[in-house]
Amino acid sequence: MAASDASNVASFRNAFGGVLSFFILILIGVLAFSIRLFSVIKYESVIHEFDPYFNYRVTQYLVKSGIYDFWNWFDDRTWYPLGRVIGGTVYPGLTLTAGTLWKILNSLNIPLSVETVCVFTAPIFSAFASWATYLLTKEVKGTGAGLTAAVLLAMVPSYISRSVAGSYDNEAVAIFALIFTFYLYIKTLNTGSLFYATLNAIAYFYMVCSWGGYTFIINLIPMHVLLCIITGRYSSRLYIAYAPLVVLGTLLASLVPVVGFNAVMTSEHFASFLVFIIIHVVALVYYIKGILSPKMFKVAVTLVVSVGLAICCAMIAVLIAVVASSPTKGWSGRSLSLLDPTYASKYIPIIASVSEHQPPTWPSYFMDINVLAFLVPAGIIACFSPLSDASSFVVLYIVTSVYFSGVMVRLMLVLAPAACIMSGIALSQALDVFTRSIKFQLPNLLGLSPSIDEGDASSDNAVAPNDVVKTDKSEDTTKERVSRKSKKKEKEQVEKPVSKSQVKKRLLVLPLEASVIAIFLLILLAAFYVVHSVWAAAEAYSAPSIVLTSRSHDGLHVFDDFREAYAWLRHNTEVDDKVASWWDYGYQTTAMANRTVIVDNNTWNNTHIATVGTAMSSPEKAAWEIFQSLDVKYVLVVFGGLVGYPSDDINKFLWMVRIGGGVFPHIKEPDYLRDGQYRIDSMATPTMLNCLMYKLSYYRFVETDGKGFDKVRHTEIGKKYFKLTHFEEVFTTHHWMVRIYKLKPPRNRIRGKVKKSKSKSSTKTVSKRRGTRRNPF
Repeated sequence: MAASDASNVASFRNAFGGVLSFFILILIGVLAFSIRLFSVIKYESVIHEFDPYFNYRVTQYLVKSGIYDFWNWFDDRTWYPLGRVIGGTVYPGLTLTAGTLWKILNSLNIPLSVETVCVFTAPIFSAFASWATYLLTKEVKGTGAGLTAAVLLAMVPSYISRSVAGSYDNEAVAIFALIFTFYLYIKTLNTGSLFYATLNAIAYFYMVCSWGGYTFIINLIPMHVLLCIITGRYSSRLYIAYAPLVVLGTLLASLVPVVGFNAVMTSEHFASFLVFIIIHVVALVYYIKGILSPKMFKVAVTLVVSVGLAICCAMIAVLIAVVASSPTKGWSGRSLSLLDPTYASKYIPIIASVSEHQPPTWPSYFMDINVLAFLVPAGIIACFSPLSDASSFVVLYIVTSVYFSGVMVRLMLVLAPAACIMSGIALSQALDVFTRSIKFQLPNLLGLSPSIDEGDASSDNAVAPNDVVKTDKSEDTTKERVSRKSKKKEKEQVEKPVSKSQVKKRLLVLPLEASVIAIFLLILLAAFYVVHSVWAAAEAYSAPSIVLTSRSHDGLHVFDDFREAYAWLRHNTEVDDKVASWWDYGYQTTAMANRTVIVDNNTWNNTHIATVGTAMSSPEKAAWEIFQSLDVKYVLVVFGGLVGYPSDDINKFLWMVRIGGGVFPHIKEPDYLRDGQYRIDSMATPTMLNCLMYKLSYYRFVETDGKGFDKVRHTEIGKKYFKLTHFEEVFTTHHWMVRIYKLKPPRNRIRGKVKKSKSKSSTKTVSKRRGTRRNPF
């Protein structure tokens, strides 16, 4: 009777705990969504940054024209005169997700615009990512750790920076896909279910569609499988979790046009195939061991291992041949920059020029993950007690993500879920120890007899009868047939309850005062984390880059110069006019001004970008000739010297020189430096003072204050008074942040100078002129 009452109490508590966890998860989803709305509340519903404008434009085309036209869309407004095939060069996951969401809402008679759906896609998927984190952490260390990790991920600043309302970039849905793929892998590993293995391959396919970071998954999971094999943890569940992922995942990944045969031809994927062979060899060895005698097993193992080594050597030889035939050894530029942090700065300056690809500083870790950096080591220790296949995976995840985040600041986004999982495990384990200590010692403090709480008592009562039944059964079996195995089982069954009680007693030995103080400190730590996360969401990461603000003694100032300039281009230029600018502003110019650009943020053609960089680095006449050859009519430059905007083209100019010099050798970086220093004052070099970028940025700048003082470089400019001969200023925004110039048409030839006497010397002069004509590049 007592046992049935205890079981009823336990079932009621489990049901209540499940309902409570469900409502907590709903609140976590609301928190994850609402904390990312500061950008809309403080500013307006607008797309942020640069890349999201391209994604927004592609989504508009998808909704308007349909999926088939989207796959075959040739965009002639980018990379003039080359153009770009959008369907084959873009990761379609984000676009298809937002387009599907828009169609579902409109079918339900909820008339939202495409822009509104794009703005709120990232906050919605941040809630999904929090729930996926709960599921993943629950598989590793239980419900308490899962809920804690979900709360931490909902507020972690590193993830907020990429998922605020308006941040319509690939990472908005890719982080959810990453975490959910890991969850399904761990779920398959724990259950051995082929159903979850199939879902895992589908989730991996969605990740491949969403972001190029899918290579992290297809390398991390093989590393974990190899680790399990080396440490003797191979099982059929491990095989079911890995083999279908490689086969189905690779087949599905090759269906994505931007990936295609790269899924089997590039070095990023070779590790998965090598481990795939190894796990089959191991599985064959285990299978043979079960059906053969020990003597035959030794012979078979020798044969299998020798054949397996031969196959592996053949595969490695093929891979080496394929890799050796590629100048980059089969690796992409970004992958090589991750493996060798100095590679991009040496060989691919276009990658090194991106601020997201720079190594992070130590303060950026505290800014992006805050107190989680101190809880991660405790979470790693907790994963080793006890160590399981799932806990070893999250340990491997945190170790690899820490390395990659140290190479590239953009990959702090991959570190954030791992840090939240480890911190959730650490906090959950710590709170469990402290609360158990208080529960055990509180009755003594109140003068009551010490007793274990109902949950523990019910669990003990539930265990004890089973153990009694098992020992009775084992005694009956020993009477019929006595064997060593039955005796070992008896001993294990008798010792199990003792070991559990001993573990509980060990957990409940902390002093009451220490437990209370520790819980209070953890609450303070959590409060500090919440305050920092809310501040980061409201101030640091909510401002859209296209609308800038600053505070001073006379209040808040709003700088809307970018949209002002794009609106001028849209309303005051011809539809077919070409606009040249540095590649950072290509996506925005195409999406907001609807004008053709020479280069944009896709950066797929280094030569084309180098041509623009060479024009900006050249004298005015040479730059005019280059732009004339590209059919450019307007040139756009971003200048922050008047208002103190640091991300202007003058600060990016050295990268233009390096990228241009990498293709056109006559552009040399030392020509723009004075004693190794980059200067724009009177000590600047003549090459710097006469280049096009300097002239277009500082033209008429001295008229603003009479001195020409640059608030970004904190100095007076060197060349204050000059005129433009081949360009004319047509528009400058209110705060001088965007300046637009028009190329002057070529001068008409004067007939008197062209007309020559008909003599033999005329043909010589013509041929001489043709032979000495300057190459504009």
